[in-house]
Amino acid sequence: MVANNVGSLKAKLVLQDGTIFHGKSFGADRSVPGEVVFNTGMVGYPESLTDPSYKGQILVLTYPLIGNYGIPKSGKDEHGIPLNFESEKIQAEGLVVADYSFDYSHYTAAKSLAEWLKEEGKPAIFGIDTRQLTKKLREKGVMLGKIVIGDSDVEFNDPNLRNLSAEVCTNRKITYNQSGKPRIVLIDCGVKLNIIRSLISRGCCVIRVPWDYDFLADKKLDFDGIVVSNGPGDPKMCTTTIKNVAAAMKKEIPTFGICLGNQILALAAGGDTYKLKYGHRSQNQPCINTETKRCYITTQNHGFAVNMKTMPEGWEELFVNANDGTNEGLRHKNKPFMSCQAHPEASPGPLDIGFLFDDFMKVIK
Repeated sequence: MVANNVGSLKAKLVLQDGTIFHGKSFGADRSVPGEVVFNTGMVGYPESLTDPSYKGQILVLTYPLIGNYGIPKSGKDEHGIPLNFESEKIQAEGLVVADYSFDYSHYTAAKSLAEWLKEEGKPAIFGIDTRQLTKKLREKGVMLGKIVIGDSDVEFNDPNLRNLSAEVCTNRKITYNQSGKPRIVLIDCGVKLNIIRSLISRGCCVIRVPWDYDFLADKKLDFDGIVVSNGPGDPKMCTTTIKNVAAAMKKEIPTFGICLGNQILALAAGGDTYKLKYGHRSQNQPCINTETKRCYITTQNHGFAVNMKTMPEGWEELFVNANDGTNEGLRHKNKPFMSCQAHPEASPGPLDIGFLFDDFMKVIK
């Protein structure tokens, strides 16, 4: 008898091409649709599951042992920012793993992964051949799918047709570290909380605003620079963000784009973006600095990329992916604009490019 019925319900992952993977449930007893994507990271499932960039997606973890260190305690720091997680809830639609660890052990653990998933109403399957599944996604590209628990069923649904940033961002202006300097407007398109922590740790006052907030029209808003956050889905859905960033760039306000923010910066400058075959989702993506030729190991989570051939004069590539040659960052030659496709705040993963926050502080000063 398995405690809490974990593993007692039959479940399956159904792909849009008709492929079916059978397994057992260890999450909530409900079926969900989504875009099926894979992540090759070895650790960090609490951070990954709460990353807003996974909104609308069914997350496949390729590392075979998941759940062995449980889920850490919740709580908030002195700025009111949740600890140990990248947002206030699980954002991924569902989870697929090869082997779920029924026993967990870690000094920070407060509950099991299965308990957390059930509390948050998120389904999960174990017993899936994630190697075979990942090979299919690499060969054919990410595809729509659905987790089906028991006898219930749902229709396929393409999350990229929705403005996912609007679904995951804050709905109000929030200020952190009020007396800090410089003052940064953070455009929340689905921000990971460690971006906020990283800015505060450098002394910044962070003014977090929704994806469509007209910060230039807010006459009471005093700020020195702009950070455009990460987020889920197609950057072209963020039409208001693109328009507002373009207006700020005309005023030459220092701007730093991260992940989705890299793509929004490119679109605001007049460039174009496209959907990758299977995206970059891992903690070991090698990025080469085009100037120094130094390679950095980075955390990434994105399904779209910037087409450098479409960037107007004055822009240059800051980083390039060593695996597939795709764009990993931009910089303007004369104006205070920069961006990176990878995550300098990591969480989970390496902090190799954390210095980009410091570089942006220098740009502002």
